[in-house]
Amino acid sequence: MTTPAPSTRPPRAELHVHVEGTLEPDLAFELAARNGVGLPYPDPESLRAAYEFEDLRSFLDLYSAAMSVLRNEADFADLTSAYLTRAARAGVRHAEISFDPQAHLVRGVPLEAVVDGIAGALRRSEVEHGVTTLLIAAFHRDRDSAEALDILERLLAMDAPIVGIGLDNAEIGYPPGPFRDVYARAEEAGLRRTAHAGEEGPAQNVRDALDLLHAERIDHGIAVVQDPELVARVVAEQVPFTVCPVSNVRLRAVPALAEHPLPAMIEAGMLVSINSDDPPYFGAYVDDVDDAVTAAFGLTRDQRAALAAASFRGSFLPPDRVAAHLADVEAWRLADG
Repeated sequence: MTTPAPSTRPPRAELHVHVEGTLEPDLAFELAARNGVGLPYPDPESLRAAYEFEDLRSFLDLYSAAMSVLRNEADFADLTSAYLTRAARAGVRHAEISFDPQAHLVRGVPLEAVVDGIAGALRRSEVEHGVTTLLIAAFHRDRDSAEALDILERLLAMDAPIVGIGLDNAEIGYPPGPFRDVYARAEEAGLRRTAHAGEEGPAQNVRDALDLLHAERIDHGIAVVQDPELVARVVAEQVPFTVCPVSNVRLRAVPALAEHPLPAMIEAGMLVSINSDDPPYFGAYVDDVDDAVTAAFGLTRDQRAALAAASFRGSFLPPDRVAAHLADVEAWRLADG
């Protein structure tokens, strides 16, 4: 019996991925046909060709148009399962997946259909894909925080299988502060807390997410490098940052991958993982992101293993599960490449 060759990529967790943002053009057209929904593109390739964005706002406009095909429980189950299939091929062992309830409620899709569809696929994931999962309800920062609080109460009342909450959508002009009550309620309910901050907004948004929202993890957070005092704090506290380098370039938060602050964040000793964000829209699943940053920054096997280990350390998994995954990462690091 021959020993299989070691994987070219380390096992990892993906902590920053929006399930709506995993909608591939082919599946979008399949669901459009199934649900009788018209899309303003003649075929999947023309939709894919539209994935050139000027900024976060232009991306969100197309993102909203594409998700119009998601109408019922089966759609959300198919969407989630498709992502997990691809994630497993990328070496993902654990995924913490965000969904945006407001994006569907405003379209008249019942909350139960969204949650049940995603949760059903997640329950089957470990057997079908070898990927464990946790679910995060993310709220739109450009909508009223009272609406988010009401939806959170609905999720709690229905005993939705969420591990925590997040905050996403356009950051400019929408600081974290107004969502203090939402995060306080989540903390009271025993939910974990993450928030997008410092993606296109200032480092102060990262500080406010930590201090006002009691966020345990920061999504993106690349603006933190503008504030050395804050960098020293997040290093000392080992706050996890879920960085999405390819997304940052595609949405023009960073001019080019070579100019991304990821190496500076690593050098400072921050707890940083790399993630895909919305993979089809940016042309990169997490294995593609790994390839891209490895090539751009000449990362060594040890550095790639450290990023993978950080993904598990920054997860909401219990310590014993984290330890088991870290052992796998260390085995990969020590294997012959």
